[in-house]
Amino acid sequence: MSKIIALAGKGGVGKTTVSALIARYFSQYSAEPLLAIDADPNSNLGETLGLNIEKTVGDIREDFMRDPQGVPSGMDKIVYLESLMNQVIVEHKNFDLLVMGRQEGQGCYCMVNNILNRFAEELEKNYAWLLVDNEAGMEHLSRRSSGRVDMLMLVTDYALRGLRAVGRINEMLGDLKLDVREKGLIVNRAPDSLSPAFLEEVKSIGLPILCTIPEDNNLLDFDMERRSLLELPDNSPALNSITEMMRKWHC
Repeated sequence: MSKIIALAGKGGVGKTTVSALIARYFSQYSAEPLLAIDADPNSNLGETLGLNIEKTVGDIREDFMRDPQGVPSGMDKIVYLESLMNQVIVEHKNFDLLVMGRQEGQGCYCMVNNILNRFAEELEKNYAWLLVDNEAGMEHLSRRSSGRVDMLMLVTDYALRGLRAVGRINEMLGDLKLDVREKGLIVNRAPDSLSPAFLEEVKSIGLPILCTIPEDNNLLDFDMERRSLLELPDNSPALNSITEMMRKWHC
């Protein structure tokens, strides 16, 4: 059974960057197969990893809904949709990436969603690890039939608004009926020491801090130059923080 790492947090706090750095960790230190899933409608994990995304699961869904009779003659709808799903998996030498893409438009998507979700869960069995970059509401995880998450990493920047957002996400986990084995906070763009006010808010949320990521000029430079974070230098402060965290948890 695959182990699942999921990330969530409000937009702009850096969870996609954290996801990319975790993928970098696996590509460098683990021989176990990893499937990264970009489940945020604002899909940019592929770009952050330097991968070209031509089509997403959302594109398949919308194309099918526009023309449900466009299945090739003699081919079953399920087989057809599954063949399209195989085409949107982006393969990298160290991991694969599946981008969920756009949200649903108007109309009933139940049938096509059931097929796509079932295919995705069958696909996941081929990997030892799943890394899921979620939207704040974690709709993708809530639709999973297993409902299991081995490690939920709630990402915030060094601001009380971001911290309170992950606090709200933590509170709604019971409503989503997710089986979360472990969970904790990642504080991005953190100073050398966290303020008493920030730590008091952390205490009220009741989650441990898994990792603090310092400001790292490499991240801004790579973003401006449209370079993959897989190419970050080994002395990158952000990369070193994630590597230290993953070595403690992954091992």
